[in-house]
Amino acid sequence: MKKLFNQYISNYTGLSKEIWLLSLVTFVNRAGAMVLPFLSLYLVNNKGFSLPEVGLIMTCYGVGSLSGTYIGGRLTDTIGFYKVITTSLFLGGLGFIAFQFLDSYISICMGMFALIFIADAYRPAIFVAVEAYSKPKNVTRSIALIRLAINLGFSIGPVIGGVIIANINYASLFWIDGSTCVIAAIMLFILLKPKKLAKDEPKEIVIKQGVPPHKNALYILFIIIMIFSSVMFVQYFSVIPIYYEQSHGLSEDLIGLLLFLNGIIIVIFEMPLVGWLERINISKTMATFWGIVLLALSFVVLNTGDWIGILIIGMILMTLGEMIGSPFSNALALEMAPKGRKGSYMGLFSMSFSISHIFGHNGGMNMVASFGFETTWYVMFAILVIVALLTLWLHKWYKRSASAPVEPSIHLGS
Repeated sequence: MKKLFNQYISNYTGLSKEIWLLSLVTFVNRAGAMVLPFLSLYLVNNKGFSLPEVGLIMTCYGVGSLSGTYIGGRLTDTIGFYKVITTSLFLGGLGFIAFQFLDSYISICMGMFALIFIADAYRPAIFVAVEAYSKPKNVTRSIALIRLAINLGFSIGPVIGGVIIANINYASLFWIDGSTCVIAAIMLFILLKPKKLAKDEPKEIVIKQGVPPHKNALYILFIIIMIFSSVMFVQYFSVIPIYYEQSHGLSEDLIGLLLFLNGIIIVIFEMPLVGWLERINISKTMATFWGIVLLALSFVVLNTGDWIGILIIGMILMTLGEMIGSPFSNALALEMAPKGRKGSYMGLFSMSFSISHIFGHNGGMNMVASFGFETTWYVMFAILVIVALLTLWLHKWYKRSASAPVEPSIHLGS
């Protein structure tokens, strides 16, 4: 037992204090993120919008995220990750508080775009910050620790959020979410200063190497894979909660407990799982592949019966896929990014998730409205099977490129 405990703890050793501070700030931020898991339910139950209308609002979410991550990536290369992260958290917190006062359909669409534009500008910056404060061998584990903080906060948030909705109202969630974003920004400003060079360390002149991300064919294939897998994954933030309510009669507090299951599994098992996968030398591309396979299974299993336990099995499969695929795909994106272009490459990587918000929620809502939940889950399973095959192609292509004597970036145009 002591040996197992020591092996578990060893997964957390060797990470810098700055990574731990980033994780602490991230936890505070995500612990208050009670709005997002219940956003689709809020728009349906509280505002009275139809599923297609909610889909369009979530498309505005995606457009805002896409624009925010693009600008955030460019700003990260220009002014640095520190200023981008603190500004995004602070202004995003104020935006969450203000969002609750919007009532009309048009104002909610515009407000959603503006809010997520500001909030998601930090996403490429946080990846660059992780690499800046990590040793190369610890980057994947550092990303896993950040994800652990996100999921620890995210596992607590929905449970508390569900209780608050059941006993108070939705408006309280916006106040809590906004306040915790502001607190996270203040904590970051106080506890984590920008990385400084030692006195005897010469200032590094960063020369951009390689090609821009949109001209790297291998990276574009990777981004396409990320977009399609993310389109399926975001269903767990919009369509799946409605499925839980309408098909299985679950209340908001029970939905919160199911989302809590996702978070708590990640908190307990992701770091040891990532550590074990690194010890057996799994490639980042193959880890991404298995993550997609497990996500595909999480959808098709929902059609195997009406037993409530199927929902738990589906959530566990999705969580396993997330634990395996997400840290390694993030690390793969950083690995593929040439020096001097980290911000723009990670901006495009983050944009892949933003694009999924544009099409995923709207597509899922409309598909359910037209064909029902069962057909929707089969279609998503089939798409993910195709995406998994593309990932195997990426694995072979990247392996050949990495072993070539020339730079592996493959140009698209001049």
